[in-house]
Amino acid sequence: MTDDALTYFDDEPFPGRVGLTFDESVPAWPQARRAPEGAPNVVMIVLDDVGFGQLGCFGSPIDTPNLDALAADGLRYRNFHTTAMCSPTRACILTGRNHHTCAIGGITDLALGFPGYNGRIPKSCGFVPAVLRQQGWATFAVGKWHLTPSDETHTAAPRDRWPLGQGFERYYGFIGAETNQYFPELVIDNTPIRFEPPEGYHLTEDLVDKSIDAVNDLRGTDPDKPFFLYLALGACHAPHQAPPEFIDAYAGRFDDGWDAYRARTHARQIAEGIMPGGTDLAPRPPWVPEWESLTDDERRGAARMMEVFAGFLTHTDHHLGRLLDFLRATGELDATLVVVLSDNGASAEGGKYGTFNENFIFSGLPHDQARTMELLPELGGPMSYGHYPWGWAYAGNTPFQRWKRETHEGGIGDPLIVRAPETADRGAVRDQYTHAIDVAATILDYTGVTMPTVLDGHPQEPVAGASFVESLMVGDAPEHRRTQYYEQFACRAIYHDGWKAVTFHPFFPYMPGEDPNAPHSEDRWELYHTAVDPSECHDLAEAEPEMLRALQERWFEEAGRYGVMPLKAGRGMAVGR
Repeated sequence: MTDDALTYFDDEPFPGRVGLTFDESVPAWPQARRAPEGAPNVVMIVLDDVGFGQLGCFGSPIDTPNLDALAADGLRYRNFHTTAMCSPTRACILTGRNHHTCAIGGITDLALGFPGYNGRIPKSCGFVPAVLRQQGWATFAVGKWHLTPSDETHTAAPRDRWPLGQGFERYYGFIGAETNQYFPELVIDNTPIRFEPPEGYHLTEDLVDKSIDAVNDLRGTDPDKPFFLYLALGACHAPHQAPPEFIDAYAGRFDDGWDAYRARTHARQIAEGIMPGGTDLAPRPPWVPEWESLTDDERRGAARMMEVFAGFLTHTDHHLGRLLDFLRATGELDATLVVVLSDNGASAEGGKYGTFNENFIFSGLPHDQARTMELLPELGGPMSYGHYPWGWAYAGNTPFQRWKRETHEGGIGDPLIVRAPETADRGAVRDQYTHAIDVAATILDYTGVTMPTVLDGHPQEPVAGASFVESLMVGDAPEHRRTQYYEQFACRAIYHDGWKAVTFHPFFPYMPGEDPNAPHSEDRWELYHTAVDPSECHDLAEAEPEMLRALQERWFEEAGRYGVMPLKAGRGMAVGR
């Protein structure tokens, strides 16, 4: 092919001429699109069930030196919000549309036969990697997926809602919500594999290795092509599992309990400017026992469960450090936008006492403290499948109230770290209100790519997210997200211009008298001026009834616009087909 040969892109008409013979014809060569010269890479790292107060750079006593260093070299967003659950947040960050628009109103395991909940992301909600791939980026997904309906995860299922069907060129990870860190269920591209882990294997290390391999493989043949790497870790979702040396490093560090953890973390958040001065610490709810009220065995068991979680998170940070070191050593880091976030707040799914095996709780088995103590030496190892007590979730979401699954700040207020090569005031804390849908919009804006009106033949829903790229460069950049609705398991909230209305609906009763099947009209709405009360400590519902009414009306408007109805009931809801 000569330099002056005719070329065209794959999706364009043939510009040559086809005659009866070669001599009467003009050839032209189809070309794949190339990204613009100097186009940036994007690395998005998704942590699982990590609360606002669990990373060191957000005030936690847990050691996360590599993420702390990334935050010191980038920015922390203290006003970032998610959907309070994993599948819905992942749909938001990868498409830029709200989760009900994506038919992911809840997790794919609990799909319902309604448009906002059926678990089948419509082709009108195209994925960011699909757009980037068309524009010349390499696209890799590694780790947790959880965006495929459960009845399409088997070996005979169609693959159009697996990662390679949503714009990724390579995939290595697990399709569902969670997996054993020592004995994972793994998929390569579109194929589940038989996997016998070697001695000393841990999934987090493997996922980071595969991320590095993907970039190395690309650079071995194309030194200039930009890439989008989506690394979604199993950590720190249950099962909480980590090598013993990481767990044992925390021996005794949580013996003073969750109340003390929360007080220390809150004080550090204020002192380091992570939260504004004057931010109150939300009080401990009555269903979380005071630490000192526990028996000696309950305290010892709960402290060990937190040591396991902390070891799990530090182990994760250690291996993320390897990825960041690789990007730095190869010169990629300063050509890369790095985004680190958690999909929702810390999880209370371990119940009041925690568990050696979370399936005990899901099966409704009663807590057995004596048996827990017998098994304590195995906690965090291959024989365990543990989860800490909900007191540690309450602590992990400092300074907020409540947790994962719920639309108070403990469920939706999550850590976000962004490092861009152009950022000037490195280490700063940003306070612009942002949401998971804005992450996708920001990536598109940063890369200079727009969501097309038609993608792979499918007309596209508008991107609901608003880019916050300007805030990467300017601290007082305007806030583009004025309104955001929330709904998860019938817990509802609406944010608008610094005010938030929120109501809780129990998925299961935390306290006697709570009824998951109670009418939604009986749910009590609270009102917070979050611009000055970010931890939701001062309910103004009675003092500002007109504001509350206006926000309630706005919630129903947004719910109608984005397909939130019907509201779900409690654990007795119909989930199958």
